[in-house]
Amino acid sequence: MPEENRTANFGRGVFVHDVVIVGAGPVGLFLACELGLAGCSVLVLEREPEPRSPWKADPLGMRGLSATSVEAFYRRGMLHPLLKASGVNDYPGADEPTSPRGVGHFAGMSLDPAKVDVAALPFRLPSPAMEGVMSNLEAVETVLSERASMLGVEVMRGLTVSAITQDDEIVVARAGEHEYAARWLVGCDGGRSTVRGLAGFDFVGTEPQFTGYVVLATIADPEKLRPGFNLSPAGMYLRTPAKEYIGMLEFDGGAFDRSQRPTRDHLQAVLRRVSGTDVTLNDVHLASSFTDRAMQTTTYRQGRVLLAGDAAHIHSPLGAQGLNLGIGDAMNLGWKLAATAHGYAPNGLLDTYTHERHPIGAWVLDWTRAQAAVMRPDPHAQAIQRVVRDLFGTRDGTTYAFEKISGSSIRYDLGSEQPLVGRNAPDLRLEDGTRLGDLMRDGRGVALDFSIDRRLHGSAMGWESRMRYAAGPARNDLGLGAVLVRPDGIVAWAGDRDPDREAFERAASHWFGSPAI
Repeated sequence: MPEENRTANFGRGVFVHDVVIVGAGPVGLFLACELGLAGCSVLVLEREPEPRSPWKADPLGMRGLSATSVEAFYRRGMLHPLLKASGVNDYPGADEPTSPRGVGHFAGMSLDPAKVDVAALPFRLPSPAMEGVMSNLEAVETVLSERASMLGVEVMRGLTVSAITQDDEIVVARAGEHEYAARWLVGCDGGRSTVRGLAGFDFVGTEPQFTGYVVLATIADPEKLRPGFNLSPAGMYLRTPAKEYIGMLEFDGGAFDRSQRPTRDHLQAVLRRVSGTDVTLNDVHLASSFTDRAMQTTTYRQGRVLLAGDAAHIHSPLGAQGLNLGIGDAMNLGWKLAATAHGYAPNGLLDTYTHERHPIGAWVLDWTRAQAAVMRPDPHAQAIQRVVRDLFGTRDGTTYAFEKISGSSIRYDLGSEQPLVGRNAPDLRLEDGTRLGDLMRDGRGVALDFSIDRRLHGSAMGWESRMRYAAGPARNDLGLGAVLVRPDGIVAWAGDRDPDREAFERAASHWFGSPAI
């Protein structure tokens, strides 16, 4: 759609953005960057007046970014800023696939990275983004905010959305005394999403079994608490190298009143029960609670309103999947929404967002439910826990868990039996040193042509504004002659040594619309 039509005011006397995003957390900001990179006009509305908070900095804001999430930053040229902001000075940047340095945990049971069978991981190639990173929300948001500003994204703070209306042409969000109009609106406003409720999304799932707590406190006798994850007959507690930081959960059916701030006496009592010690908390500086309530919207789109991140799905933080799931949502949605806003998206492209991401969200909910079930303080659950420990003590068991936790097992059903199609693309590298990740920085798709006669060159013409064409022999072509990669890094099509140009053109048209010739 021409620019003058995309920004018309439709008689309402207000500027109409391509997209309004509600929520300036990591998911909203990552999505804003994707849309800004594609040339969309983007406005982000955030209810918090200031970007910084002790809940976002270490240790309370600590988050684990999976290898797949780190790769998303790499593909947009943000890997080094992310590592710097996160204080990571020893990131491997492997030239050869190596065993990961960390795997994580399942239900508080730490996994041994030495047991990961790297050779069994599907389509794994060396990449500057080979493994996950421990970061914090402040670092992630700082990197994304700076990039969003560079891309012309406008962020307005201190605004709470109170109403949403939409018709066939635009959607309007009211915040305070003002209305903000767009052709599309995306709720990235967290687990208690206002957008989700105002737009009428169905939110279904399971009720909690436990209450969890995150606490920053002065401990009188920290030696009574073992470091790391500690399962007990009453629940679990976590003590990190940050001596004043404690995480714990108690299987009380989610009975704690989360509208109230937990008191020192309550937190101390819970900690004593789950640790089996008489540990003493002197002072509580900050504390919050959470549960394992697992809920998901039945669809991620209602008309011109979409959801991403915790607005679309909530679950316990067990396994550290929440932020990674949200970044995956943003990466998947961004290019599709941009193509729709610009008017060249093929029919049904935007609906593939729900089709592809909803099953991933459902899997994460089940992954966290499974951990809660194993941790329950009853003989049946603890018997299962012993079986799970035995399985994760094996090479196959640890490799299975790593594939799930890292995101490398994700494969979208794109209707192809070719084993690479639907997967996150490995970082294919041409003989001249050019990497796939280097070619994806501008947010376009990529056509890699390894064939001797550069067979796809003419076929790629007409999609130059939507994909890059790169040709030449590869250092490891995985036995392929050509690969078409979507802007989100997912393989859309792969051809053999003698690639079929007509098949390539069909795939390109399916994902990128008619060629602009």
